[in-house]
Amino acid sequence: MPKSPTPVYLGEFEQVVLLAILRLGQDAYAIPVREEIEARTGRDVARGALYTALERLEAKGCLRSRMSEPLPERGGRSRRYYTVSATGLAALRTAREGLLALWKGVESQLERP
Repeated sequence: MPKSPTPVYLGEFEQVVLLAILRLGQDAYAIPVREEIEARTGRDVARGALYTALERLEAKGCLRSRMSEPLPERGGRSRRYYTVSATGLAALRTAREGLLALWKGVESQLERP
């Protein structure tokens, strides 16, 4: 019987990054990912933390990236665009299921003063 692959654990910030990339679709490169996270969560995101998370998620197999053609402006640089892989989607599903299971039954306790 083949061994099932080891599930990928996602930290909270990694989940946020993957969700922002999913929301952005084809336009997901670092700057809009950072802006999406800040707009949706209200938290500041350090560039270094974002780039570290992107590299870590790609190493885990949760992201794929591709480089664009250089931008047309003088000295234009390429952008690295990200897409969530099947592994990343499975990791997000697992994380969501785990959190929902923990939330079940405690919502009422949060409503108390």
